[in-house]
Amino acid sequence: MTHESVKLTSAELSQLWISYQNDTASICILTYFLQTAEDSAAQSLLEHALKLSQTHVDKLTAIFNAEQYPIPIGFSENQDLNMEAPRLFSDQYLLHFMFQMSQVSLNAYSVAKSLAVRSDIDTYFAECLSESNKLNTMAKDVLLEKGLFVRSPYIPYPEKADFVKKQSFLTGWFGERRPLLSLEIANLFANFQRNTFGSATLIGFSQVAQSKKVGKFFTRGKDIADKHDEIFGSILREDDLPVPMASDSFVTESRVAPFSDKMMLFIVTSLIGLGIGYYGTSISTSVRRDLTAHYDRLMHEILKYSEDGANLLIENGWMEEPPRASDRDELGNQ
Repeated sequence: MTHESVKLTSAELSQLWISYQNDTASICILTYFLQTAEDSAAQSLLEHALKLSQTHVDKLTAIFNAEQYPIPIGFSENQDLNMEAPRLFSDQYLLHFMFQMSQVSLNAYSVAKSLAVRSDIDTYFAECLSESNKLNTMAKDVLLEKGLFVRSPYIPYPEKADFVKKQSFLTGWFGERRPLLSLEIANLFANFQRNTFGSATLIGFSQVAQSKKVGKFFTRGKDIADKHDEIFGSILREDDLPVPMASDSFVTESRVAPFSDKMMLFIVTSLIGLGIGYYGTSISTSVRRDLTAHYDRLMHEILKYSEDGANLLIENGWMEEPPRASDRDELGNQ
């Protein structure tokens, strides 16, 4: 049986649809970043990523057309991009943006690849995964070359393998806390870095948002990210582990929006969703009880923030409806 005679599953359709949203947004973002970048290495990286997104949109459009499925609206350079806007973010931010986004793409495409069954969809996401892997390495190499890559903390190697002997291994609120495990350190450090990057993004967006309500939403998100970093940093410092430094050189003083409020809100709500997922992973891989309690509490805070962002999108008519099941009650009433 050829793939032409097999319809897309809901899982495949969901991944193709969100990929189209992300890639059309990426084209706008990367086009603007490429124009404002001054560093040649950053320009080369952005140009490579832009070509990937443009190719993805062409391939996704072809798949939707072949399925006679309506092409999603997504984002466009005509409606969501202002190429006259001056530089909003520094080259250092752009390089960290490329590294963070390549990590996100690796996770997203690995999930999409695992959900794909039809051969052409499986092949498409496998190619995207390979491209993201290469982009991630490229971004990492540039950051390392420029001395901008911040490695997670080093810990001593043990003299031998051993087993846990006491229940106190799990405790965290009362009594003496055991030192953090390597995976717990990795999660705390990575979440700190992602929040620092997110805070810089929200600072920039809050400066240029055209709607006061949207601008206040971005400022609120920046405060949440900074508060979470305070908590993660304090836990790392308890074990005398280094904490990543925030950069005050990521954002310029521009007040001119390069992107529409709709697209900036889409970017922020997408980052919130990713943050929730990373916190969930951190809960599942942290053994010390105080850490799981912290993540649970903080995750509920950003879930509320995420809901408020979704309400803002709906209120302004900016939330495009994803593929969904048929409403049988509605059909019956008709």
